[in-house]
Amino acid sequence: MRNSRLLFFVSFLSLAGCGAGGDFSDLQAYMDEVRSRPEGSIEPLPVFQPYESFTYSAAALRSPFQPPIKIDVVNRQKGSQEIKPDETRVKQFLEDFNIEVFEMVGTLANDHGVFALVSGAGGVHRVKVGDYLGRNHGRILVIDESKVDVIEIVPDGEGGWLERPRSLSLKERS
Repeated sequence: MRNSRLLFFVSFLSLAGCGAGGDFSDLQAYMDEVRSRPEGSIEPLPVFQPYESFTYSAAALRSPFQPPIKIDVVNRQKGSQEIKPDETRVKQFLEDFNIEVFEMVGTLANDHGVFALVSGAGGVHRVKVGDYLGRNHGRILVIDESKVDVIEIVPDGEGGWLERPRSLSLKERS
């Protein structure tokens, strides 16, 4: 019991010493400044600086970190003025997608002919010889059990057009 009274007395003295003799002049000066401000005054909002968007326009150019590619202009394939896409025909649904998104997944055959099943553009589509596929005016030429042969018409960069063969190979089960 004596130890507890001694402990109580020591803790009382230590707490009593915390509040005695403190210098609060800096706190008093701040409170005086706050009280001297006129009532109802609010600082104005900061001026809004609108975001200026930036469009990166060099995405199609060669990377400055890659060595330049030497193009042999003499041996480069030239386009023809006779080859050009038919701009008057109605575009088919699968022409809105890049040909790289398509994979051949199978074939179907019936009395009307042979059809290829291509996966891509949100589903599996049935196509036949003569249908168009891809954004570069790709026309299906041949369908066999292992691949679909497509011929694309692409610009040569000098006002002419080139025919570029492409193939969609059958995708095996993974």
